[in-house]
Amino acid sequence: MKISLLAMQKTTGKQLPVLIADYSGRASRYFPFTYRELPVKFPASVPSQVICSKEGEILLGQLDTSDQLWLLDERGDRLTSASFADFLVSRQQENVKHLVFAIGGAYGFSPEVRNRSKGSIRLSDMTFTHQMVRLFFVEQLYRAGTIIRNEPYHHS
Repeated sequence: MKISLLAMQKTTGKQLPVLIADYSGRASRYFPFTYRELPVKFPASVPSQVICSKEGEILLGQLDTSDQLWLLDERGDRLTSASFADFLVSRQQENVKHLVFAIGGAYGFSPEVRNRSKGSIRLSDMTFTHQMVRLFFVEQLYRAGTIIRNEPYHHS
């Protein structure tokens, strides 16, 4: 099963892209994994609903009909690291070919994206920047790989 993370907008700063690349490489040891940023930028004068809709169109344009889409969203299901590993194993057992996770922009996901998705997952009850969620997700993906293979990175 191939896993992808799609994130709206470019990652900013110096250290965060390095850390994301590090954990993406680690996660790739366990799953064929790709991380893509969808660079979009709108003038400040564009209404939030229009931005959300346009970002949704861009995101949906990246998907094949057989891709299984899951949203990383503050209103999503709560999973522990172990239950996220179980979630991935379940998708493998369902013979999902391509599992796609998406991080929306500042205004969330459009109704069209929500309708296309199979569901949503939250990484925490706390609020994080969309930039930080990228790092936290790839670290959790790496952690899930170690849990699935019963390796010592995760101490439960």
